[in-house]
Amino acid sequence: MPTRKATATWTGTLKEGKGHLKGQSGLDMQYAFSSRFEDGPGTNPEELLAAAHAGCYSMALNAALEKNGFSAEYVSTEGNCTVEKIGDGMTISKLKLVTRAKVPGLSAEKFHEFAESTKTGCIVSRALGAVATMELEATLEA
Repeated sequence: MPTRKATATWTGTLKEGKGHLKGQSGLDMQYAFSSRFEDGPGTNPEELLAAAHAGCYSMALNAALEKNGFSAEYVSTEGNCTVEKIGDGMTISKLKLVTRAKVPGLSAEKFHEFAESTKTGCIVSRALGAVATMELEATLEA
C-alpha cells in the first residue's frame, strides 16, 4: 500500500501568521488562525480531517453493501469535526458523520446495521479512535 504525503508550513506568529498545506495529489491550500478558530476564510486541518473521514466512510459503506450483494446508487456523507477548549488546550471533541444512501432492495433496518458497523470499521474512524464522541446519522433514501 502506498504512503500518502502532505506538507504544512507555518510562518509568523500564531494569530497573525499564515499556513500553507500542500499534498502530493495537487492539494494546495492556505490556512490561518482565523480559518481554524474563528470564521475566517481558508481551510484548516479539521476541515480536511472531516473530508477524509467522510470520504473513507462513504467508500467503506459502499464496499460493505457490495460485499453483501447490494448495489448502492450512491452513498453521500458529510463529515463534521468539532474542536473545543478542554482544560488548557484545544481538543477534537466530536466527529459526526451524516450519510445518505440509495440502495435498491435494502431494508432500513439492514442499512442501519451496515452503517453502524462501518462507523467504527472504516480506516479513518479507526485512526481517530481517541476522539471522545463519534456520532452517525444514517438515512436510506427511497
